[in-house]
Amino acid sequence: MSTNNGSSDGGRSKTNFKVSKDHKKPTAAVLKGAIQLGITYAVGNLGSKPDRDVLMQDFSVVESVYLPSSGSTLTPAHHFPDFRLKTYAPLAFRYFRELFGIKADDYLYSICNEPLIELSNPGASSSWFYLTSDDEFIIKTVQHKEAEFLQKLLPGYYMNLNQNPRTLLPKFYGLYCIQCSSVTLRVVVMNNVLPRAMKMHYKYDLKGSSYKRRASRKESAKSSPTFKDLDFQEMHEGLHFDPDTYNALMKTLQRDCRVLESFKIMDYSLLLGIHVLDRKPLSRGSRFDSRKGQKVLYSTALESIQGNVKDPEPFTDDDTLGGIPAKHKEENLLIFLGIIDILQSYRFIKKMEHSWKALVHDGDTVSVHRPGFYADRFLKFMSSTVFKKQQPFRGASSKRKKNSLHGSKSASQELLSSQKEKSEEKKAQSMDNLDQNFYTSSKQPDVFPKSVCFEPIQSDNEELENSEDRRDSSSTLALDEPLSPLSGSQSEPELDVYLV
Repeated sequence: MSTNNGSSDGGRSKTNFKVSKDHKKPTAAVLKGAIQLGITYAVGNLGSKPDRDVLMQDFSVVESVYLPSSGSTLTPAHHFPDFRLKTYAPLAFRYFRELFGIKADDYLYSICNEPLIELSNPGASSSWFYLTSDDEFIIKTVQHKEAEFLQKLLPGYYMNLNQNPRTLLPKFYGLYCIQCSSVTLRVVVMNNVLPRAMKMHYKYDLKGSSYKRRASRKESAKSSPTFKDLDFQEMHEGLHFDPDTYNALMKTLQRDCRVLESFKIMDYSLLLGIHVLDRKPLSRGSRFDSRKGQKVLYSTALESIQGNVKDPEPFTDDDTLGGIPAKHKEENLLIFLGIIDILQSYRFIKKMEHSWKALVHDGDTVSVHRPGFYADRFLKFMSSTVFKKQQPFRGASSKRKKNSLHGSKSASQELLSSQKEKSEEKKAQSMDNLDQNFYTSSKQPDVFPKSVCFEPIQSDNEELENSEDRRDSSSTLALDEPLSPLSGSQSEPELDVYLV
């Protein structure tokens, strides 16, 4: 086994082992078997190395080993053709797996216990996708440039995961290269965003652009198609979340997009899966039957977003598989999502692609764009078109306000009525006192006929003194008519009473 401190893997040169002219191109089954065997050897060999902190030079390490079918002193015998295995940054990826709580035995059990499941690729790339039988991991083939870019990205990726393990960015668990006969296959092991155990009624690949962002007829005719941006706008009016979930989701997307922008990455997508709870009961897959004990940390959509978001009440964790509760019109949904295809940097070729497409179409609507503009457009589309904050029911709020207003109005009317009654009682008492004082007191108030106008001339000082005397007295009476003997039948409006 050899170890190189460099990112070059010799993918563009001749292989280091002899290839017989009689060898045919390996089949897909052979390649899948070689991938499983190679990962088993790489992880097992890593167990003999001491556990230590990750150093800067660990990100650029490439380990290479030749595995003949007859076996050797270092490698086991196998029934596949001879092949060479290259493992990129093994210590760094071991740290990433430990950060997400993945034990070496569980990692090998997931990948190598049963045959890999091949998935279709709806995208424009020529990548192959393999799914582990327990639904935990996706194995994706990548091009030489993408593998090289990922290895250069690892130090920054390491720093970001240390700061924020809750992220919607892809979680990379290993990077390997298999050279078998005339085929060179580079694969990356990642988290699985859409669990097979949950029926996805809708799947979307969203970029926030509009140029050629509609699923083809061939893709739309599939039993489980993957639609795009324009399809989403036609089929859905937005997915509604409660305010806490919406804020947590958008906070995570904003942070992830800024990280990608700092790495000069663009042309990524949001893979969105929608399960409608009201249509069919939740289905259980082999994931729960075979391996109940393992669960990768921060692997579900609900775990990946920021903040303390509660699980939906009617269902438990196992039933929802970590989906995020949402609503569309009257339908209750579970949302599964993650950012994918982040290994595209804004290099010279991508700049030329943007310039060429901008000549024949609006440059702001094409997918390929400079990283800053791409991130802003992506976030704007997600926050305003795809995800929306659920508003409280207006009818209930209006009813509460109406009841509150009616209650306040009734209380005000009762208060005014009680005050009016007290005022009338007080006025009646005052009239009784006046009647008694009139007959018992030797001094009688001044009485003037209505026709007489009595306006004495006073100086300012005298007027001031008189006003003070009036304030000191309990009451002053001005009577419009000469007094006659008062009787109990006399009505109240016949007198004008002014109390000071």
